[in-house]
Amino acid sequence: QVQLVESGGGLVQAGGSLRLSCAASGRTFSTYTMGWFRQAPGKERDFVAAIRWSGGITDYADSVKGRFTISRDNAKNTVYLQMNSLKPEDTAVYYCAAARRFYGSTRVGYEYWGQGTQVTVSS
Repeated sequence: QVQLVESGGGLVQAGGSLRLSCAASGRTFSTYTMGWFRQAPGKERDFVAAIRWSGGITDYADSVKGRFTISRDNAKNTVYLQMNSLKPEDTAVYYCAAARRFYGSTRVGYEYWGQGTQVTVSS
């Protein structure tokens, strides 16, 4: 069992930056694929970024490429999402997710989810 707790959300002006953190419980964190998803009001939960257990492979949604960076610190059981050049359309609840035997952008591949953290970008 893995428990995930996100933090770092908030209100920021367009063009600003935020760093989200996701702290995971469990001794096998380093073996999990970690992902970030987001859900805007009235919309589906969409893939944002993913990182393999080793940290060597990452993937991003086209809408955030070049602006967001996912990283992980297995010693701290934490995954991060650095968000730069934020836009109003990035406003959403951001969720951290973990997968034991899956890597990719498909939501159903992830078994564990955090409660989410709100990110609001004002214009």
